[in-house]
Amino acid sequence: MSRTLLLMRHAQAEDGHGVIDHDRSLTGRGREQAARVGRVLTELGHVPDHVICSTAERTRQTLDGVLGAMDPNTGADVAVDYSRSAYLAGVDELMELVNQVDADADTVLVVGHNPTIAQVAASFVGPEALTAFSPATVAAVSLEVEWLYAAPGTGDGRVLT
Repeated sequence: MSRTLLLMRHAQAEDGHGVIDHDRSLTGRGREQAARVGRVLTELGHVPDHVICSTAERTRQTLDGVLGAMDPNTGADVAVDYSRSAYLAGVDELMELVNQVDADADTVLVVGHNPTIAQVAASFVGPEALTAFSPATVAAVSLEVEWLYAAPGTGDGRVLT
């Protein structure tokens, strides 16, 4: 069974002057970016049935925009794990969160932060992902292993947006 791992950097956020980093919100452009990603993922047939999302305000708002732009019927059964550990996670910690996803999930969306999201994407896509991950960028990785065994090198991917 083929599985798809979607790795997304949050959309454009405010500069955060005078705001705690965890509480930074999306800009108007960031909200547009998130909605565009939702439409693109739907067009490509990449509708998540499980999401791992950092607890930061900008990642939560990004996820809301992505899911909100999808057909209302497609997002009805999405399981969302808001994870404080995804906020500061490194590559290994983020992959551990992926490894804990229920085996029944076919498509997992991870909404997180750079540099970690770009580093995880690069481990599947190649080093070009490191420079490609501007806000609201998504990579899709095809895996032929269960989530428990997902790790760099166990799938192939490409940057979508």
